[in-house]
Amino acid sequence: MELSGDRGVHHRQKDAQGRLLAHGLLTATLPTKLGGDLDYIARTMTFEFLKPVYAGDALDCLGVVDTVKPGRAFTRVSFSFTVTNQASVVVMKGSSSGVIAAS
Repeated sequence: MELSGDRGVHHRQKDAQGRLLAHGLLTATLPTKLGGDLDYIARTMTFEFLKPVYAGDALDCLGVVDTVKPGRAFTRVSFSFTVTNQASVVVMKGSSSGVIAAS
Protein backbone atom coordinates (compact mmCIF):
# COMPACT_ATOMS: atom_id res chain seq x y z
CA MET A 1 0.00 0.00 0.00
CA GLU A 2 2.78 2.43 0.84
CA LEU A 3 4.70 1.67 -2.34
CA SER A 4 1.75 1.89 -4.74
CA GLY A 5 -0.03 4.76 -3.01
CA ASP A 6 -3.31 2.86 -3.48
CA ARG A 7 -5.15 3.41 -0.25
CA GLY A 8 -8.43 1.87 -1.37
CA VAL A 9 -10.50 0.50 1.50
CA HIS A 10 -10.60 -2.88 -0.26
CA HIS A 11 -6.82 -3.17 0.32
CA ARG A 12 -6.92 -2.07 3.95
CA GLN A 13 -9.82 -4.04 5.40
CA LYS A 14 -9.59 -7.78 5.93
CA ASP A 15 -12.26 -9.99 4.41
CA ALA A 16 -14.46 -12.40 6.39
CA GLN A 17 -11.58 -14.90 6.44
CA GLY A 18 -9.08 -12.35 7.79
CA ARG A 19 -7.22 -11.84 4.49
CA LEU A 20 -6.03 -8.64 2.84
CA LEU A 21 -6.63 -8.17 -0.89
CA ALA A 22 -3.42 -7.81 -2.91
CA HIS A 23 -3.00 -5.03 -5.46
CA GLY A 24 -3.73 -6.24 -9.00
CA LEU A 25 -0.59 -4.72 -10.42
CA LEU A 26 1.45 -6.59 -7.81
CA THR A 27 0.12 -9.80 -9.39
CA ALA A 28 0.90 -8.34 -12.82
CA THR A 29 4.60 -8.13 -11.96
CA LEU A 30 4.89 -11.90 -12.45
CA PRO A 31 4.74 -11.88 -16.27
CA THR A 32 7.00 -8.82 -16.35
CA LYS A 33 9.59 -10.87 -14.45
CA LEU A 34 9.45 -13.52 -17.20
CA GLY A 35 10.03 -10.82 -19.81
CA GLY A 36 12.88 -9.31 -17.84
CA ASP A 37 14.67 -12.64 -17.81
CA LEU A 38 14.68 -12.51 -21.65
CA ASP A 39 15.68 -8.82 -21.96
CA TYR A 40 12.26 -8.35 -23.52
CA ILE A 41 10.98 -4.80 -24.06
CA ALA A 42 7.19 -4.75 -23.92
CA ARG A 43 5.28 -2.50 -26.27
CA THR A 44 1.83 -3.66 -25.20
CA MET A 45 0.54 -5.57 -22.19
CA THR A 46 -3.00 -6.57 -21.33
CA PHE A 47 -4.19 -8.03 -18.06
CA GLU A 48 -7.51 -9.61 -17.18
CA PHE A 49 -7.97 -9.94 -13.44
CA LEU A 50 -10.28 -12.92 -12.96
CA LYS A 51 -10.20 -13.71 -9.24
CA PRO A 52 -8.93 -11.91 -6.16
CA VAL A 53 -5.44 -12.54 -4.83
CA TYR A 54 -4.79 -12.28 -1.10
CA ALA A 55 -1.71 -11.74 1.05
CA GLY A 56 -0.12 -15.14 1.59
CA ASP A 57 -1.35 -16.70 -1.65
CA ALA A 58 1.21 -18.72 -3.60
CA LEU A 59 1.14 -17.84 -7.31
CA ASP A 60 2.56 -19.47 -10.43
CA CYS A 61 2.92 -17.73 -13.79
CA LEU A 62 3.06 -19.67 -17.04
CA GLY A 63 4.17 -17.74 -20.11
CA VAL A 64 3.83 -19.05 -23.66
CA VAL A 65 5.63 -17.58 -26.66
CA ASP A 66 2.92 -17.24 -29.32
CA THR A 67 4.86 -15.64 -32.19
CA VAL A 68 8.49 -14.94 -33.09
CA LYS A 69 9.44 -12.73 -36.04
CA PRO A 70 13.22 -12.28 -36.37
CA GLY A 71 14.49 -8.98 -37.73
CA ARG A 72 17.84 -7.30 -38.23
CA ALA A 73 17.89 -5.19 -35.07
CA PHE A 74 15.07 -6.77 -33.07
CA THR A 75 13.11 -9.97 -32.82
CA ARG A 76 9.40 -9.25 -32.47
CA VAL A 77 7.63 -11.59 -30.08
CA SER A 78 4.22 -12.02 -28.51
CA PHE A 79 3.39 -13.88 -25.33
CA SER A 80 0.31 -15.05 -23.51
CA PHE A 81 0.33 -15.88 -19.84
CA THR A 82 -1.79 -17.22 -17.00
CA VAL A 83 -1.33 -16.80 -13.26
CA THR A 84 -2.77 -19.44 -10.94
CA ASN A 85 -3.03 -19.59 -7.16
CA GLN A 86 -2.24 -22.43 -4.78
CA ALA A 87 -5.64 -24.01 -5.55
CA SER A 88 -4.82 -24.05 -9.30
CA VAL A 89 -7.44 -21.34 -9.91
CA VAL A 90 -6.59 -18.91 -12.72
CA VAL A 91 -6.53 -15.48 -11.08
CA MET A 92 -5.15 -13.46 -14.00
CA LYS A 93 -4.44 -13.91 -17.68
CA GLY A 94 -3.12 -11.66 -20.37
CA SER A 95 -0.82 -11.06 -23.28
CA SER A 96 2.06 -8.91 -24.37
CA SER A 97 3.89 -8.00 -27.53
CA GLY A 98 7.28 -6.41 -27.87
CA VAL A 99 10.86 -6.90 -28.95
CA ILE A 100 14.12 -8.53 -27.94
CA ALA A 101 17.26 -6.77 -29.19
CA ALA A 102 19.42 -8.77 -31.58
CA SER A 103 22.73 -9.77 -30.04
